[in-house]
Amino acid sequence: MTGLVHLYWGEGKGKTTAAMGLALRSLGAGRKVVVVQFLKGGPSGEIPLLEQLGARVFRGKAGQKFTFQMTEAERAETKALQTEHLRRALALEADLLVLDEACAAWQKDLADRDLLEQAVLEKPEVQEVVLTGREPPDWLWEAADYITEMKCHRHPFEQGIPAREGVEF
Repeated sequence: MTGLVHLYWGEGKGKTTAAMGLALRSLGAGRKVVVVQFLKGGPSGEIPLLEQLGARVFRGKAGQKFTFQMTEAERAETKALQTEHLRRALALEADLLVLDEACAAWQKDLADRDLLEQAVLEKPEVQEVVLTGREPPDWLWEAADYITEMKCHRHPFEQGIPAREGVEF
């Protein structure tokens, strides 16, 4: 089986949900799954279940601030941590590698860009790689075999409804 590159991108809800659904499907088929979540550190309902089913998950950042609130020192610490997560993930054998919010990590320079490109462009031949985010770089457009845009037409946040446990996280 030849592994392909999936890109789930856009302003709408569903990018991470689709990636985690594919991770669940892959685990159900007996495959090895590794997940790196960039820029995410708070609790999220799917993570403990994926880990219980055997997925290796790397996540976290320096503190819980949004990137636009971070000091330069926090940004540097976050980049170092997320680069280390990616290094550790790439050292593992995986049939499916999920790089959640990789586009943001690239755009905001919060993970080593050469290592991100290597994860996609030099992946093992049989490995599936999924990347999510809002603004994919041009090289990723060229590398992707699947490109799915999530487009928001309406979202409860616009009506003042905050993110809900079990739905948005």
